[in-house]
Amino acid sequence: MRSTCAVCAAGLVLWLTLPLAAHHSWQAEYDLKKPVTVKGPVVKVEWTNPHTHFYIETKDEKGTTTLWNFEMASTLSLERAGWSRKTVQVGDVVTITGYAGRNAVERAVAATMTSADGRELFVGKPGQ
Repeated sequence: MRSTCAVCAAGLVLWLTLPLAAHHSWQAEYDLKKPVTVKGPVVKVEWTNPHTHFYIETKDEKGTTTLWNFEMASTLSLERAGWSRKTVQVGDVVTITGYAGRNAVERAVAATMTSADGRELFVGKPGQ
C-alpha cells in the first residue's frame, strides 16, 4: 500500500511540475546586456499564446528598414491589464524598450511600450 501511495505521489508531483519545465527562460533567448529602444509604426500584431508579438518597422539615417519582433506578455495577461485588440493597431507609432535576442538582434523582449501620445502601456515583465 505504501509503495502504491509513493508512486501516486511521485506521479502527481511530476504531472504538476512538467508544465513549469516546458516554459523557457526569457534570459536564454534575450540578453540583458543588449538593451534596445525602437520607435516606429506597428506593421503586424500577433495575438498568440504563449506570448503576443508586435512587429515594428524602423529606418536608420541611411534609410535602411529594419523589422523588429518584440515579444510581450500573453494575450490573457494583456487583456487582464485592460488591453483589447484595438489598444495598439497596425499603423500606430510606438516606442518600445527591451532586450535584444541572443541569436537575432531584431528579435527582442519588450520591457516598456509608449504610445505616440505619451501613454505608457502595460507589456508585462520580460518573459511573462
